[in-house]
Amino acid sequence: MPNVIIDGPYLQDVGIKRELVKEITDALEKAYKLPRQAFIVVIKENQPENVAVGGTLIIDRQKE
Repeated sequence: MPNVIIDGPYLQDVGIKRELVKEITDALEKAYKLPRQAFIVVIKENQPENVAVGGTLIIDRQKE
């Protein structure tokens, strides 16, 4: 059973999340030739104060 984990920023709009997992599942179904029920998609959301790039928190980079 293939798994996809999306590790990214918080998405407030549930409609966007629905479309995202649908499109990912469509692509997996096409690539693997397995039924949709075989795929697991997990969205892990991170707040900008919990992620750093180049030693700087994203929340601080947004202020610049």
